[in-house]
Amino acid sequence: MDVLSITITRPMPYQVVQRFGYDPAKAYANYPGGPCLGHGAMKVSGTISGIEADRPKGKLEARILLLQDAFGTAFDWIPVDADWTEAMFNATVAVPAGGWYRLELRYTDGMSNASISSAVEPVGVGEVFVIAGQSYAENCNDEILRIEDPEGRISALDPISGEWRIANDPQPGVLERNDNDTRLKGSIWPAAMNGLLSLIRVPIGMVNVAVGATASRQWLPGERLYENLVNAGETAGPFRGLLWQQGESDVIESTSTDVYKSRILSIKSSLEDKLGFSFTWLPAKSTFHPTAYIKPEEEGWIRSAINELWSMPGFGPGPDTDILGGIGLHRADKLHSEHFTLLGQQQAGLLWCISIWNMLQSVEKHTSLHTSEDFLK
Repeated sequence: MDVLSITITRPMPYQVVQRFGYDPAKAYANYPGGPCLGHGAMKVSGTISGIEADRPKGKLEARILLLQDAFGTAFDWIPVDADWTEAMFNATVAVPAGGWYRLELRYTDGMSNASISSAVEPVGVGEVFVIAGQSYAENCNDEILRIEDPEGRISALDPISGEWRIANDPQPGVLERNDNDTRLKGSIWPAAMNGLLSLIRVPIGMVNVAVGATASRQWLPGERLYENLVNAGETAGPFRGLLWQQGESDVIESTSTDVYKSRILSIKSSLEDKLGFSFTWLPAKSTFHPTAYIKPEEEGWIRSAINELWSMPGFGPGPDTDILGGIGLHRADKLHSEHFTLLGQQQAGLLWCISIWNMLQSVEKHTSLHTSEDFLK
């Protein structure tokens, strides 16, 4: 018999899994028995090499260890009920919200009782967000921002490579660009998530598929950008919310209030049917771009559509980033500054942090992402 070894393919380092069962009314620090932060259904996959085809499958076990300064709760070895395809296994492990964790797997051969183990770190269970829209949502802003948490518990999934990393700017996105490209600048998301992390005390994962200069029609089912949304959800797994920073291109195209609203509703309904789970959509009021146009009437049409969406089931109020014009949006004295200045990035991040925090305080109202029983199957 060949020497046994384990190769873990999922989860990946820095991956964050969406938590379930979070109860905002019971999440405060001194809640009796500890805050109710929820748990996650962590998908675990890999291969055991050296198994002979005619030998019975052995026992697979998992445990979770806390890494430095981690939030959460560790547990010792527990049996894992895996589905096997020859030497490949797929399983789901219930893990308390928190991180960073070290996930260890141990396999005991069914005949010789020989044991082998492997591990992946860091991994976490917390809040996962998909980000979409146009340029204000991607790497088009003045300053390169960084994640401030010393342990880097805010990560981003690269939609192209499928790998996770600490979410320092520039953010990984769906456009294939050279990391040394000087056109790649900063985003608003480190500012938003730096603030949020200190409030929710669980890791945060992001998948950014925003593409500059895109209109809502380009995100409809059947379009290429819609497929990017599908890929984000299928790769990351269940996510809490879709953060939508978009509207300027629809102002340019004079999209009506009713048409804009119907497009967003169509995208959300189709995406939830495709992915098999629901999420909260947070649309920002993002219509102001004076270096591209001066169209206050058309801006009002899109703002009215978003205002109506804010009150609908499955949606929640995103930030009104249009209020930042004049204090952090554009700088006429800097030719390269066509989007948020550093002040604008910081303020937009703060507004997004507030919107996400408010959404998390009313998860029962806005989303059915409460339990993980379906994902533990």
